[in-house]
Parts: sequence; structure tokens; C-alpha cells
Amino acid sequence: MTQSPYLFFKTILSIIIICTYAVTANAQQPNDCQFAVTVCGNSDFSLDVSGIGTQELSNSNTCGSQENNSIWLQVNIASDGTLAFTLTPGSTNISEDYDFFIFGPNVDCSNIGQAIRCSTTNPAAANQGNNLTGMNSTATETSEGPGTDGDSFVSDIDVLAGESYYIAIDRPVGNSPFSIEWTGTATFPNAPTNPLLTNPTSTSLSSIEICDNSAPYDDNITEFNLTTLTQDIINGESDVLVSYHKSESDANINIDALGDIFNNSASNQTIYIRIENSTTGCFIINDFDIMVSSLTNFNIPTNYEICDNDLDGDDQNGMSTFDFNIKTQEILNGIAGVNYNISYYLSQVNAENAIATLPLNYTNTAVTPTEIFVRIEDMDSGCIGFTSFNIIVDPIPMANDISILQCDEDGIPEGFTTFNIVNYLDDITNNDPNSTVELYLSLTNAENQNNMIDGSAFNNFFNPQIIYARVTNTNSGCINYSEVSLEVSTTSSNNASIELCDTDGTEDGFMSFNLTEANDTVLAGAPAGLDLIYYETYEDALIETNPLGTTYINTTPYNQTIYGRVENANACYGISEIELTVFKLPQIETNFETIYCLNSFPETIVLNGGVIDDSPSNYYYEWLPTGENTSEIEINAPGTYTVKVTNTNGCFKERTITVLPSSIARNINFEVVDASQNNSITVLVDGDGDYEYALDNSNGPYQNSSTFTNVLPGLYTVYIRDKNECGIADDLVSVIGFPKFFTPNNDDVNDYWQVKGISSQFQSNTSVFIFDRFGKLLIELNPLSSGWNGTFNGEKMPTNDYWFKVKLQDGRTFTSHFTLKR
Repeated sequence: MTQSPYLFFKTILSIIIICTYAVTANAQQPNDCQFAVTVCGNSDFSLDVSGIGTQELSNSNTCGSQENNSIWLQVNIASDGTLAFTLTPGSTNISEDYDFFIFGPNVDCSNIGQAIRCSTTNPAAANQGNNLTGMNSTATETSEGPGTDGDSFVSDIDVLAGESYYIAIDRPVGNSPFSIEWTGTATFPNAPTNPLLTNPTSTSLSSIEICDNSAPYDDNITEFNLTTLTQDIINGESDVLVSYHKSESDANINIDALGDIFNNSASNQTIYIRIENSTTGCFIINDFDIMVSSLTNFNIPTNYEICDNDLDGDDQNGMSTFDFNIKTQEILNGIAGVNYNISYYLSQVNAENAIATLPLNYTNTAVTPTEIFVRIEDMDSGCIGFTSFNIIVDPIPMANDISILQCDEDGIPEGFTTFNIVNYLDDITNNDPNSTVELYLSLTNAENQNNMIDGSAFNNFFNPQIIYARVTNTNSGCINYSEVSLEVSTTSSNNASIELCDTDGTEDGFMSFNLTEANDTVLAGAPAGLDLIYYETYEDALIETNPLGTTYINTTPYNQTIYGRVENANACYGISEIELTVFKLPQIETNFETIYCLNSFPETIVLNGGVIDDSPSNYYYEWLPTGENTSEIEINAPGTYTVKVTNTNGCFKERTITVLPSSIARNINFEVVDASQNNSITVLVDGDGDYEYALDNSNGPYQNSSTFTNVLPGLYTVYIRDKNECGIADDLVSVIGFPKFFTPNNDDVNDYWQVKGISSQFQSNTSVFIFDRFGKLLIELNPLSSGWNGTFNGEKMPTNDYWFKVKLQDGRTFTSHFTLKR
């Protein structure tokens, strides 16, 4: 529940209220008259209040309101004067609305009568500039409200010493706290004092810190006896009452007192003291903190691990002896000036009751880990602390004696070679991932860790020779030892080779080899049951590092030697050389395309194997579909031809030759648009070729389009050329047209008018008639003649427009005019 401080002074009272609706149903609250807070000089108050308690204001006053969220104050007058105050809400929001009601003098809560002063004005409704309310010397009315009535202030009250009044303060709108400033001339009785407070502005006593010295010792709950503190506060006064409370609200209302002897409910807790003058009813609230803790001024011990040993005749039974003096030193390390008694137990209950204490040299009787409980007593203060740790007997790591048989393949059979003992460490430790192995030339060196040797490439100097392994568990640090026997073998295995053509699509001399293809050759004549492992270098094979998989891509192009190590039960039997060879493929042009002219049949063309930078005679050939085996063949038909070109290493490539058909154009036809402003010729042909076209010149220029546009009238030869060089075809075409003018002046330029595009081959049976502008027929032209010379009956016709009518052989008829110019 939220606490709300109320500060009352002789002339100034500040009351902070935080509304909360979680109020205990049977708790006494100052929202009823009978539980009103007494106003005294220099007093501090804090209350949790909300609601209305018993409704005591309904229709009992002249301001038309009732309790909503109220607090009741009892004001006792110590000296004559005026009673006045200003109430200021914590929020300046004009909607925060506080009302008040004053009853008295000297009325009883069971019959408080009518309010002698009250104000229920709503500051927002009354258009006030602020939301203050109260009593002052300038106001004349004794009541105002509700709603828009009044300005929130009424007149002060003349009071006499010994009188008492009840003030009900209500908050119908809003939820902010408020403060009260007493502005009258009357005074209130003084509150009691606490003789233990030397600072007049303080309300807190010194904290009380004690150890938890009652079982269970780790819950920080213990008994407090405040009898002496109570007597020190009373200090011999007869009218002083002291009580202790868990909350400031309980202290203000004087409920649920703890008593002078009680148990705390939390390790850190604030206790509130109510100090009351039994004569005046005035009281003050002080507080102090109580802090309960277990003894913690010690080091938490770590788990106690030791390795199993054979002192009891068995280094694998998990039993060993622990020296608890080591843990005592760890617990007290760095802590000076303490007087602790430290003891050890097998259970928390035993530790709390100090029974069945363990000896400081303790031998476990059960499999570990076992939790050991520690009791730590401060012999000076009596505080007791507890902690625990686990004792653990770690097993010593596995350390097997092993033998290693290595090959002597350096060509000098003296029995000395290189061993990679590191490859056998898992045999020593039984594949324990938590074990490490160090190798030494003697057991003494292994025990003292002197002159460790490199086991990855060790050259023996005796045959056989003993090496000593020191095995350490990386988690526990426990150690064991074993012997490694080294022996050199003089057996051998066969060399082998694997050859591949460079067929992986990238002709760079690298290929993926299946090394198992060499197995039979390497192991030929060897005993059954041998293992074969491949390595990139002889050194790797000798010391068994970087083994290769069964699939290997060579790292040196075209030719490389790797090594196969043959083993018998992990002992070297022999090391073989495996030669890997990648043969080059024939260098040929693999795809080729050419043309066969169908109009040249049965002539032939030559196809070849496409060999590059070499003599074709160095290769073998197989042609499809012809079945020939020569470097060249002759063909006279389009199609797809393939040839397999194989070199002397048996590596081959295939060449695909696509022979496409082509031919000279045939069945030439034309679509002609003539006698127009934009004459055109479109050429129509049959044939398998790719054609281009030219007009009147076999040497071009040629165009890809088969249509010629903007063609002048006349006779033309159209040339159709095959782009694949199968030949040129041609044909004649006529474009009919009519000149717009002619100039018969015998200069050999436009001296005659004639229809263009007519010849003995084209439109020879055409009729041509010429008229003057009056429709008189001047001449009927022969379409194959040179044309009209501009005369009629031997007379020259004048410059003028003349008309013609042409009926072509194909049935088309044209009528228009032209100009004769002289």
C-alpha cells in the first residue's frame, strides 16, 4: 500500500494524500470522525487513506455535498485567535477539486451537527484562476457551493484556548495530494519529543544490526527485544506512550502494534515508533532500520578434489583422505583479527546442532562427490555462519602400455626411422577426450616433467626402445604413467601407378583419382588382413599425418608421386610409391560448321579431324556415320558428322561437324507496285540458301531485304546472291510509269514521251492514246516505239498540258496528263 506523508507544523500543515483503494477492511482509517488525526505542533504524519469510511456528511451541512475521498482532522486550540488555512492541491490542474467542512466547537463525533464553515465550489465550473480553497479574513460568507457558487474561500473562525474542532477534507474530483498552510493567529498544542534524537530535524534513529543467532541460521529472522529502547524514549515521563509498528500508517492510526519483543519479518526492515502524549493525544512518528544477517565474513570454500591413490591398496576404489585444515585456511584466507571456530559435518542438521563433528583428516567411506557442511562460529560475537563444499575423489586416467611397429624405408636397413607416437595417443588413453599425454625418455623425467620429447617426429636410437607416457586428466589434474615400446620393421610393399586422361572438363593436368585402384598392386603378395592408407608425402606416411581419402585430386599437374602405408594391426609393414599420371587430350577444334551447296551435287567437300599444332598422322580416327578411319573424309550431303580423335595414350576427344545445306535461288517471282508515287519491287524465291539482293549490277551493292522501294519506272535486272557462296541468280522485272513532262527540242534528252517499263517481254500489247486538252486525239502510240515527238500532222504542238489514256496488256487502264515544254 502506498504511504503518504502528512507534515503538521504549529503554523503550517502539509498533508500529502495518495489515493489507494486497497485498504484493509477492518483497519481504522482517518476518513471517519472518530479516527480523526490530531493536529499538533511540530508533528509528522503519514497515512494511507482512501474512500469515505462511514458516510457522515450526507445532508448534514449547508453546502450540498457528501464524502467521496475524505480525511478527518481534529484541531485542538492552545491559544486564542483565529482559525484559518489555505488548502493547495498538489496538481495545478483546475479540475482538481477539494471541498472542506468544519464542525464545532467541542462537538462529539456521534453528533457533529451542522458545519459552521463549508466550501464545495467547483473551481473549473466557477471559472476560478486556480484550484485553491480554505478560510481567510477577507471572505464574509460562512458557506458556499456547490458547483458554480462562490470562490472556494469562506470567512475565518474566532477560536478560544481549550476548544476543539473537526475538519473534514474531501476530494470529489482528482487524485493529487494536497498541502495545508495554517494562516490564522491561534496555536495548537505541542507534540511530544524523542530524547534519543539529537538532531531536531531528524525523525530516524540509528539502525540496529544483529546476527541471525536462532535456527534456522540462514533465514535472517531472529528475535528483537526493544524494552530498553522503550524506556530510553519514555525517559521517566509518566504521560508518554511508545509503540512499534510495521508501517507508518499503522503507527499514525495506532493499530497492529508489534510489542517490545517481536521477530522481524524481513532481513532489512523499517520499524515505525509512535510516541504519544497521553494527555493531549498528540504524537510523533519516528523510525529506525533493523538489519539481520548471518555471519558472512569468510571465504566460500571451493570443492576439494584429490586423486585416487593406492595408499589403501586400491587406486581405483574412489576412497582417499582429505585434510580439512586446507579448507580452514581457505575460509580464513585474507581475513585478519577474527576468532572463529570452524568445524565440519556430513549434514546441515548436524552442523546447526554441532553434533557428529568430522575429524580434520577425514577418509570418505562413500563414493563421491559428497557435500561437507561447515559451521563457522564467531567466538567473540556469537554469530554463526554456514557454508559447504564437495569432496571429490577423482579417478586416475587410463594409461595403457602399447607397442608401435614402424617401417624402415629409407634404403638403409639399420633399424632406425621416424615415429609419430602422437597417432597412438588414443590407444594409450582409451580415447578419453579429457586426457592429455606427454612423452619422456625415462620414467623419472616423466614424473618430474623434465625434457619432454616431441612425439610427432621421434627418431629412435635403439631398436627396440621404450618411451614413457605421462597421462593427465585435464579436468582433475590426476596423473598416470605407461610404457610405449618402439620397434622397426624391415618388410616392404609394392609400388603402383594410376593413369587417367584429363577428362574433367578443365584440361589443366589435374584429375580426381580413386586411390583404391592401386590397392591390388600394392598388396600383391602381402599377407591377408593388411590396412592400406595413402599420404601425400613420404614424411606424412612415415609419421602417419594428414592421411588422404580414397578420392584424391593431384596437386602437381600431369605427374605426381604419393605414398601408400601398409599396416598390420597399426604396425607399419611397408611404404609404397604410387605414381599418378594425367595424360593430355588431343588438341582439336571440337565444333565446326560448314556449308554444302546443293546445286553443286554430286561434287564433294572435305572434312578433317581438326588437329591443332600437330601432325594428323599422330592420331587415330573414327568417323560417324560413315565408319571411315582416315584423318579426312569427302562428303556431298548436308548433315552432322562426328569424329573420335584418339592419341597414343588412348585419350580422345570428339569433333562435331555440322554441314548445313545451301543453294542458288530458284523459282524467282516478283511483286511489283508501279504507276505510283512510290514504286516497289519485292523478290520472291525458293531455295535453301541465305540470300541478298541487288538491282541492275551483279557486283552490288546488295541488300538483305528482298524489297526495293522508290524505284523509278523502267526495266531492271534483279540479282539474288547466296551468302554461302553457292552462286548468283537473276531475272528481269518491269516497273510501269508515266513521265510528267518531255522537251522535244532535239537535244537527245526527253525528246519523246513514252510509257516506261514496256518492252517486247513486258506489256507489249499495250494501247497508248494522246489527246489535247479539248479531247482531240492526236496520236495512238506504238508502245514499243521511241514515243511521241510533240507534233500533229507535221506541225509542232505548242507548250501545254496533254492527256493520255493507257490500257496495259494486263488489263489495267490509266488516264492522266503530262506537260509538253518547248
